[in-house]
Amino acid sequence: MQQGSRASSRRHLVLDELSRGIVERLDPASASFVNSSGLAKASPMGMGLYRIEPVGKVGSVRTPTVQLDVRPKDRLGLSRLLFLLSYAADQGFRPDTVAAAEEGGLWSALAESLAQLAERALGRGVLQGYLTVDESLRTVKGRIRISDQISRRPGMLVPLEVSYDEFTEDIAENRILRAALERMGQVPGVRPEVLSRLRQLKGKLDDVTRLAAGAPLPPWKPTRMNLRYHAVLRLAEVILRNASAEAGEGGQQTASFVVDMARVFEDFVGAALRAAMAEYPGELRLRYNALLSEAVRDTDRLQVRPDAVHLLGGRPVVVYNAKYKAASDAGASLTADHYQMLAHCTALAVPTAWLVYAGAGEMKLRRILNTDIDIVEFPLDLSRPPSDILASVRELARQSWGEVVRQHSAVEPVETTTGFHKPNHR
Repeated sequence: MQQGSRASSRRHLVLDELSRGIVERLDPASASFVNSSGLAKASPMGMGLYRIEPVGKVGSVRTPTVQLDVRPKDRLGLSRLLFLLSYAADQGFRPDTVAAAEEGGLWSALAESLAQLAERALGRGVLQGYLTVDESLRTVKGRIRISDQISRRPGMLVPLEVSYDEFTEDIAENRILRAALERMGQVPGVRPEVLSRLRQLKGKLDDVTRLAAGAPLPPWKPTRMNLRYHAVLRLAEVILRNASAEAGEGGQQTASFVVDMARVFEDFVGAALRAAMAEYPGELRLRYNALLSEAVRDTDRLQVRPDAVHLLGGRPVVVYNAKYKAASDAGASLTADHYQMLAHCTALAVPTAWLVYAGAGEMKLRRILNTDIDIVEFPLDLSRPPSDILASVRELARQSWGEVVRQHSAVEPVETTTGFHKPNHR
C-alpha cells in the first residue's frame, strides 16, 4: 500500500526529444539526478521552478517524486527502440520479444518483458556450460600451465598450476541474466507481482558469480546449446548497457534508462547496410578514416570520417552517412550535411554520396554545382515495421551498388544482376 501511494504521488513529465523544454517544479535532489543522468538539463529559475530541456538523448529517469520521459521523435514505441538498439549487436533481433504492452510505460514494459523472457529461458532449468578454471592443486587435473609453474614455483613439484574445464552454471550467459534481473529489481515503481517474479528468477541464479558494478559484460556466443537464452540475453544486454538503478539519499531508489538516438541510428544503419552490401562484390567498412588535406606535419592534416564506405579492389567507390535528424527537424542543417558529404566525396574521389535520414519522405538527388558529385538523400522511416525498415536498407544497397556499376561499366566492368534507377529530382 505504501509503495502504491508513493507511485501515485510521483509526477510524470513527458517531453519530445525535439521540443524546447518545459518549466516545472522540482525538488533539488530530482533536478540533480536529471542532470547527472544525461537525459535532460534542469536549470533553476527560482522559487523551486526548473526549466527542463532535452539534450539529444531519449529514455526515462525516475526518482521518488518525479518520472521524466524524453521520447524519440515520431513517437517511436519501445519495441522499435529496442529493435534499433539490438540489431547492431546481434543482427536478427526480433522486436516481438518485447512482450509487455507499451502503454504501460518504458519501465513496466522492460520489467515485464525481462520477466517473461527469463521465465521462458529458465523453464527447463538453469543453463550449464564449460568454464575454464585456473587453480593451484596438489594433484594433476586438466593440463599443467608450465610457464606459470616455472615463474611462480621454480624447482617445486607441488602445488601444481593447472587449468581444466568445469561443467557449471557459472557461465557468462547466467552472469549477464542475473545482473539484468538484479538491475530491474532495483527500479522503483515496478509492480509488486512483477518484482516478485524477478526475485524468484534471480534466486535460481544465486550460485552464479555476481558481476561487479561497472565491470564489462562477459562475452558470449549464440549457439544451439544456449538457443533458449538468446532472446533474454539480448534484452538483458540492452538493459545493462543503458539502464542504471541505485539508492539515493535516504535509501530511496532512483533509476535511469538513457540512450543517444543519433548514435543508435548510426550503429543500426551501419550494421544493416553491411549485411545488405554483403550480397555485392567488395567490402563495406564503418567509420572510415581518410585524409582531406596534405600538410608537412601529420598533426596539421585534416581528416574526414564517413560513417560507411564501400570499397572495391581496395578503392572507395561509394560513401554513406547516417543522420538521425532530418532536414525538417529542429536544429538540423541540410546545408551542413551536404558540405560534409562534399568533403567526403572530395577526399575519397567518390562521385556519389548517400545521406541516410531518419524520417519519411521521398528520395532526392542533388547535383553539386561546378562538380560531378551527386548527393542522394535517402529517407529511412523508423515508424515502419522492422521488416520494412530492413527492406528499405536493402533497397539502399541495391540502388547504391547499381550506381557504382553504372559509373564503372565503361572502363571497369563489374559482374552484377542489378541496376540503378536515379530519382527524377534534378
